[in-house]
Amino acid sequence: MRDLGVGFGYLVQGQKWVGKHGRWFGFGLLPGLVTLVLYAGALVGLGYGADDLAAWATPFADDWSSPWIDVLRGTLTGLVFVFGLFLAVITFTAVTLLVGQPFYESLSEEVDRSEGGEVPESGLPLWRELWISARDSLRILVRVAFYGILLFACGFIPVAGQTVVPVIGFCVSGFFLAEELTSVALQRRGVEFKERLGLLRGRRTAALGFGVPLTLAFLVPFVAVLLMPGAVAGATLMARDLRGEIPAGERDGEDGRESGREAGHPVPGQG
Repeated sequence: MRDLGVGFGYLVQGQKWVGKHGRWFGFGLLPGLVTLVLYAGALVGLGYGADDLAAWATPFADDWSSPWIDVLRGTLTGLVFVFGLFLAVITFTAVTLLVGQPFYESLSEEVDRSEGGEVPESGLPLWRELWISARDSLRILVRVAFYGILLFACGFIPVAGQTVVPVIGFCVSGFFLAEELTSVALQRRGVEFKERLGLLRGRRTAALGFGVPLTLAFLVPFVAVLLMPGAVAGATLMARDLRGEIPAGERDGEDGRESGREAGHPVPGQG
């Protein structure tokens, strides 16, 4: 459970970081605002069309008497909209990161720079980075769609479908959201998609601690835009942790202690 707090801590630290670097906060808002307008239109359309989709999917219920037809189609309409929100939360990040690739990469580099140590650069042209991001986002979307369909079907299970299934859905969303956000920093480090998933699975609780609260917050459209710059900053900090990177100051301290041991001199703080 400690890792759960660690993951949430990186989310908080990321928001604090952009709060102290106001220029980067404003810089990181632009891609989210563009994506928000696109998604707002799509969700409004889904809201108007979900009941028609439910009626189209259940022609066998046309002859049912009230209230059973209303219960069935009302439940299905709700599930369709929830499924749409589920996909929107995940794809919002992917699309925003794709739209704002140069913005967020620069922000992530600045976080690395402020933490000390090396500032990795991919060395790839922009078109290549965009292609890799789009390809990896599609891989995530396929996985999310698979889990989404499975959870959508489980939503019809009495009681569990209205209690346990939504919780699992938020956990799935949170994990893949953490993957999307850490990919900005990890891709610069040359970490491939499968290796990124492996790193997050090894720290699954931390990934959930970071991603699940963010998933819940992203359900509020304007909050998603406001939190996005800090989410990228926090994900960069978490990526450094996943890779075991040590800030320059701490590394110098470690080197000093190691040199003291080799020379046979006492090291401060050790008896």
